[in-house]
Amino acid sequence: MSETQVSRRGFLGSVAALTAGTVAAPALAHNVNVPAKWDKTVDFLIIGTGFAGLGAAIEGHEQGIKNILVLDKMPSAGGNSIINGGAVAAAGTDMQEKAGIKDSPDLLFKDIIKAGGGLAHPDLARHIADSCVENYEWLKKVGVKFKAVTYHGGHSVPRSHAVTNNSGSGFINPMLAKCKEYGIPVQLRTIVDELIVDDKGTVLGVKARTGYRFGRDKSGKVTTIRATKGVLIASGGFSQNVKMREAHDPRLNAKFTSTNHPGATGEMTQAAQMIGANTIHMDWIQLGPWTSPDESGFGLAPLFVESAVGYGPMVDPATGKRFIQETGNRKVRADAIVAIGHPTVIYTSEKNAMNKIVGKNMTPELYERALKNGVLRKFASLKEMADAYGIKYDTLVETNKEFDKCIREQKDPAFNCKMFKDAIQNANGPFIACRLWPRVHHCMGGLQINDNAQVENARGEIINGLYAAGEVTGGVHGMVRLGTVAVADCIIFGRTAARHAAKKA
Repeated sequence: MSETQVSRRGFLGSVAALTAGTVAAPALAHNVNVPAKWDKTVDFLIIGTGFAGLGAAIEGHEQGIKNILVLDKMPSAGGNSIINGGAVAAAGTDMQEKAGIKDSPDLLFKDIIKAGGGLAHPDLARHIADSCVENYEWLKKVGVKFKAVTYHGGHSVPRSHAVTNNSGSGFINPMLAKCKEYGIPVQLRTIVDELIVDDKGTVLGVKARTGYRFGRDKSGKVTTIRATKGVLIASGGFSQNVKMREAHDPRLNAKFTSTNHPGATGEMTQAAQMIGANTIHMDWIQLGPWTSPDESGFGLAPLFVESAVGYGPMVDPATGKRFIQETGNRKVRADAIVAIGHPTVIYTSEKNAMNKIVGKNMTPELYERALKNGVLRKFASLKEMADAYGIKYDTLVETNKEFDKCIREQKDPAFNCKMFKDAIQNANGPFIACRLWPRVHHCMGGLQINDNAQVENARGEIINGLYAAGEVTGGVHGMVRLGTVAVADCIIFGRTAARHAAKKA
């Protein structure tokens, strides 16, 4: 028997043994670097001051956790949450009942699964749907003030509960006030560099730098923080990290700007990966179809556009024709605009704007600011609008007539746009219009979690002591996130993490 034959037989024997399960799989590598003495010890450590982080802090206190610390690398609290559109999804609330809207957690669950292309993990989506009404009621107890139920594309019914100031600050400021009331410290300018684990892979705490200055990578003083009940990563996504997003979707180069705040750079996702955390759906990066090239960042356009869908057509200026379902989900609309290759236009009559948009999803003050800044433009007639955007007038007239017929007959044979019974036909001006071009908005993928918000490794095993909630996680929404469901996701899973951590001895 030759040496080659022996080696081959030995190899085949090893494969057989592995298949039979007689050889143990190698242990996952862990970065064991436990300090001899910790600089600080807390019960529950939270990284991030957005919806998920603050929701977890408040819930943790209410569940009896005594020593909670919230960290944020930025000089101000709130992250993306404080600049978002200011509404949360809930299905079956008192506000919906008062407005005559029939809804249920089951319908919300179906909408999440449908929009997510079947990629949303059912247990996570179910947890959001089943918890959304209780979460809405909890927010009211925290001090959040709601004013209206609005519709967002992709939902079956209006279920987005808008706060009084139409801004994420309508959530964040009351939550920060509650943290202050409860004596929960919120420590800014503190960046976490590493998660510290023991030889079994349990997360014990973090290595961080205090006095950090965003943009100055080496700034700050090194410190170690022990967390006896666990660490929650609630740091958001990586939309502002061009290198990281290009790794998963090469199309999203620097030519695409983002709606996100500058600190959405994803280093906590990477820190978790370094200790074996699994990531999923990372190449599903959502573009916002309601942003305008006439302003930067998130801007004011989304507040108008998300309420204008179904009340007026979206047209390609090059053809003057509609090209997509206006009330379709974000991915459908954004992909269609990107495929066209240039900004598109959505418009509605001033009557629709004043009756259905201004005062509901957009305050009169923000509406006037958007007109003054040129993000929204007012035109006396279709001819004036056609001339301004270089649209063939005769074609625009026909498009407008066809859309008015859809409103009148309450059906859209061409694109199946959802038609609202309270929509006014756009036969007469003035008209309010907005140019649209997508921006990178939300990272659908991230850390894999279970329905207790515990982070899992590449084998689907729980990483003890580590939680994650919000945009830093993946699998919750699938390939498309429905508007305002993410706000519910963040707060619900942040609170879930806190409740689970509170049970730890």
